[in-house]
Amino acid sequence: MLFTTVTFICYFLPIVWAGFFVVARFSNKAAAFWLFAASVFFYGYWMPEFTLLLLASITGNYLIGAKIALAADAVLRGQLARKKGWLVLGVVANLVLLSYFKYANFFIDNLNTVLGESWSIGKVILPIGISFFTFTQIAYLVDTWQKGVREHNPVHYGLFVTYFPHLIAGPVLHHSQMMPQFRQADTYRFDAGNLIAGLCIFALGLFKKIVLADGISPYADPIFQAADAGLVPDMQEAWLGALAYTFQLYFDFSGYSDMAIGLSWMFNVRLPFNFNSPYKATNISDFWRRWHMTLSQFLRDYLYIALGGNRHGVVRRYVNLMATMVLGGLWHGASWSFIVWGFLHGLYLGVNHAFRALCGERLLKQLATNRLFTLAAWLLTMLAVVVAWVVFRAETLPGALRMLQSMANLTLTTPEHIYLWNAGLNLQTGMWWCGVLAVLAFVAPGSNNIGNQLLKVNHDRPAVRPFVLGVALAAVAVLLVVNATRKSVSAFIYFNF
Repeated sequence: MLFTTVTFICYFLPIVWAGFFVVARFSNKAAAFWLFAASVFFYGYWMPEFTLLLLASITGNYLIGAKIALAADAVLRGQLARKKGWLVLGVVANLVLLSYFKYANFFIDNLNTVLGESWSIGKVILPIGISFFTFTQIAYLVDTWQKGVREHNPVHYGLFVTYFPHLIAGPVLHHSQMMPQFRQADTYRFDAGNLIAGLCIFALGLFKKIVLADGISPYADPIFQAADAGLVPDMQEAWLGALAYTFQLYFDFSGYSDMAIGLSWMFNVRLPFNFNSPYKATNISDFWRRWHMTLSQFLRDYLYIALGGNRHGVVRRYVNLMATMVLGGLWHGASWSFIVWGFLHGLYLGVNHAFRALCGERLLKQLATNRLFTLAAWLLTMLAVVVAWVVFRAETLPGALRMLQSMANLTLTTPEHIYLWNAGLNLQTGMWWCGVLAVLAFVAPGSNNIGNQLLKVNHDRPAVRPFVLGVALAAVAVLLVVNATRKSVSAFIYFNF
């Protein structure tokens, strides 16, 4: 069930929202169960065949979490025999489940290529959202052992995992971010300010997805498809395809993140921000502090630091950094393209850390005040990001290589721009599209700041609420009509991961 459809906006959302606050008038526990049940239905509507898998994963992790808590408490009392056995079992079980559904076919296909065999296990279908609900629960198990996290309410735990605004494409949640909210009485009381601000941010995300991301996507798809098919686009087509995808992914993921935040505000729940104008970053480390922020934090806290971080010398630090980013690339999908994309970002981060170490803090502070240096750093960061996105988007590594070769070959131009022409598209129109989206991505204020201002205004000035509510409802209605009149409705890109 997509956030952009009539089914979700006109039926699911109002029924679940109204039911939540009506039930909460009688029982907060019942309201939490209502939201949990609605979230399971939301998932089952999309993939009913995997609903039992989701529930089994939740049940298993909840029970293992309880065992880990008992073992951790025993260790605190000096009873070392149990140690980390339950934690290891829980983490391994989650990774085995994820690996089977996400990587089994990839492993068999590559093994067949190397050995010249034709083994087959059939087509393993990827359950939607499995990467997110698996990582969320791994974080819970580790935090139960390391940080003393405890959860005794199975409904709250189930809601923590399945909560529908984040279930399919994030953010990756931590227990400490959500559980206190489910226990607070204020969460179950209607708040007009939260509702209206949430609806506004939801409308903004809807606009980003339906108008901006879906609007630019036709200029990316035919170019990449041609390259993957063995054809060679000209230089201008290749750059247009690369930039179009760069902005399509930006506004697609930003739109989903806004909608998830806005939906949660309607239920008086705060999700962590997951997107913060990453194309304004002036170095690759800053980019990763802004792009898919919760995944970056997960990889840092539960993989990079677990591997040793920077505690074992410079060489080990760079090895850990590269391993983290390669595995982060593999998390996105079972493809060599994702592995190479992760390798590129590991290389970028290594170069960035080496440059900072070479300069020293004093010189870096001086350079940060130099506008020319800042502009050059931003341009270099964006170039690195665009190159990596080409590898990320291409279905094959040869296709990505053809795209990059065409982008670098300034003499490879044709007046016809045949692959755009075949798709009924115009180069100049695509470049204008990219120019407009560049201004929005590079200059416009971030939606996180806009959302916080909307919350403040709607709480501090109740008189403006009717006007703001009317504008938000009108915007959602118009965007819904636009989306409903299209021949097909596109899913969010991160649903694939």
